[in-house]
Amino acid sequence: MPFQFPNANRLSHAWSALRYRNFRLFFCGQSVSLLGTWMTRLATAWLVYRLTHSAFLLGMVGFASLIPAFFLVPFAGVWIEQVDRRKLIVYTQAVAAVQSLAMAALTLTHRINIAEVLALSALQGVVDGFDLPARQSFLIHMVEDKKDLANAIAINSSMNNGARLVGPAIAGLVVAGLGEGWCFLIDGLSYLPVIASLVAMRLAPHPAAPGKSNMLRQMREGWDFVCSFEPIRAILILFASVSLMGYPYATLLPIFAGQILHGGAHTLGWLTSATGVGALLSGISLTLRKTPAGFTRIIAFSTALFGVSLVLFGLSHLLWLSLALMFFAGFGMLQAASACNTVIQTLVPDDKRGRVMGYYTMAFVGSVPFGALLAGSLAHWIGAPFTVMLTGACVVAASLYFALQLPRLHIVIDPIYREKGILPRAEALQHAQ
Repeated sequence: MPFQFPNANRLSHAWSALRYRNFRLFFCGQSVSLLGTWMTRLATAWLVYRLTHSAFLLGMVGFASLIPAFFLVPFAGVWIEQVDRRKLIVYTQAVAAVQSLAMAALTLTHRINIAEVLALSALQGVVDGFDLPARQSFLIHMVEDKKDLANAIAINSSMNNGARLVGPAIAGLVVAGLGEGWCFLIDGLSYLPVIASLVAMRLAPHPAAPGKSNMLRQMREGWDFVCSFEPIRAILILFASVSLMGYPYATLLPIFAGQILHGGAHTLGWLTSATGVGALLSGISLTLRKTPAGFTRIIAFSTALFGVSLVLFGLSHLLWLSLALMFFAGFGMLQAASACNTVIQTLVPDDKRGRVMGYYTMAFVGSVPFGALLAGSLAHWIGAPFTVMLTGACVVAASLYFALQLPRLHIVIDPIYREKGILPRAEALQHAQ
């Protein structure tokens, strides 16, 4: 039975998914693990910058960390529908811990070089190819009432971005005082709580989908569904576009911290944490919404906010202004990503969830590595500021194109939401928007 919070008030819905024991366990374990993850992201970026001072190699490391997942995710999306997803996530988290501990050992013994960073980043990409779609599709099994799924997604996003706020700030201090290796060591140990939380869960049996056809045929069925179902297709195209042109700005943050703002690792930590503050507040605002009705307009607006913030960030040479713009970039980026995830999860049938979430993950991991490589190459030729301004303008254009499609998309979405009780009356959607 779900845990009942006493003295519920009008804001109780903001934490409704935490009524469920399994989701609470996941929340606690993942909160610790994500701190280590964000510490490692900052430490890796600064390590590459310290070793090479190359924008191109910063982009190459970002490419190596995600490109394996691009090829693996379509197969993983089919496979995870036929296996125990909790066990799979335990295994992927264990391998990720080994990867971080290897980075720690090489860095602390001063044997690390750029080739080893690239190889270990690629290993993490292999892990993510299975872990990301498994976690996305496993989320619904931790929340017994599907009406709380949107809240669980929002809480999950808030958790991630709370770690984005705290982790880089801690990492900046640790790197400045002790070196990057200690961040990798902390990250490796931080996987233990999330593994423990997964093992402690009590889950109702969810029989795996029978293998009615071969993997390639099942992949094709999932692809045909994504291509033919216009709302999901439009959202995935937008998400892929933003991932390609917008998200790789983070690859260039060491350049801004060191060369544009004349700072060090602590400056990089502040910039990343400012993004985290905006993203955290964005996630909290989504937890307060009782229904995903109106999320499509949120997607369009928040994507535009993200793009405009990047354009202005490229123009800034003042630390306080850059921090403020990173706040708005984080707010818009997280709001768009969470809303995209929620709308897709509420529209997709259960028997296609693993495959569709695999393509959702592919839209991210397939676009970001190429975007990181593109951003690094452009920054090498035209400079980091002009690169971020150009990519930000592309994000704004993508948001405008998506906004023009909204009337047509709602012809498909509204009947589905009314059938599921998300949108009881036609006018309810207009009010929510």
